[in-house]
Amino acid sequence: MDQVKGMKVFVRIYERSSFTLAADDLNLPRATLTHTLNQFEAWLGTRLLERSTRRVRPTLDGQAYYPRCVQLLAELEEAELAFRTVEPHGRLRVDMHGTLAKHFVIPRLGEFMQRYPQIELAISEADHFVDLVAEGVDCVLRAGNLEGSSLIARRVANLQQVTCASPAYLARYGEPQSLDELGAHRAVNYVSRTATRPFPFEFLVEGQVREVAIDGALSVFGAQIYGASALAGLGIIQCPRYHVARQIEQGSMREILCHTPPPAMPVSVVYPHSRHMSPRVRVFVDWLAQVFTEAH
Repeated sequence: MDQVKGMKVFVRIYERSSFTLAADDLNLPRATLTHTLNQFEAWLGTRLLERSTRRVRPTLDGQAYYPRCVQLLAELEEAELAFRTVEPHGRLRVDMHGTLAKHFVIPRLGEFMQRYPQIELAISEADHFVDLVAEGVDCVLRAGNLEGSSLIARRVANLQQVTCASPAYLARYGEPQSLDELGAHRAVNYVSRTATRPFPFEFLVEGQVREVAIDGALSVFGAQIYGASALAGLGIIQCPRYHVARQIEQGSMREILCHTPPPAMPVSVVYPHSRHMSPRVRVFVDWLAQVFTEAH
């Protein structure tokens, strides 16, 4: 019995809750996964996963065995790299916020691929929360404050933000000179799929963050729509400076309330605790940190 192969198959099926998805991830026929898992369970003398026509779920023994398998597989990969001087290799699935990927990551991605030719990258774009384990994603690049969870987050940047509006909007409503004047203005409010209300605007006043809710008839979800709405003169927005740097330079957007800027927006790489020792994840996270450091 190939114990390592059995553990890899079990772990991937456990995480994906699907033989078909696990087979795709491991690039193996579904029948091979089924046969391998059956052999592995027989060798262990216990059933790890309950199968039905609709779902796959772990048994109590499977739940207990999973974290041990993950730890053992990570340690084996580390040992292989240490003693065989093998380059990090295998498939690495990454999810990124689209604008971050476009502006910072994709232009330099060729450097990473040349440095680690044995890593096969699969990159997806989403603005919503990704269930890393269930969706088989190894790490996620996200902007904004992260809610507490069992995931590990490494901050790689703090992006300067601006408050801005189009000249057409400012010609219609006037330019606010203080936060107290924002009550007479309109915002393009940003919402998430899970929030019940828009995110408040934030300003630094004497070193403290002050939240201000600005009325607006338009709420959006998505960075591209958010910026386009401001360009169309529909309201005030707050966003990372890199989103609108060209428009500000060209005069199609204007920064306002410069004396009370928004706080910086953190950018983090998030990955499951169970994969913190994966060499593929480690070298990619280190590279991302280098990219953002050199961008500032």
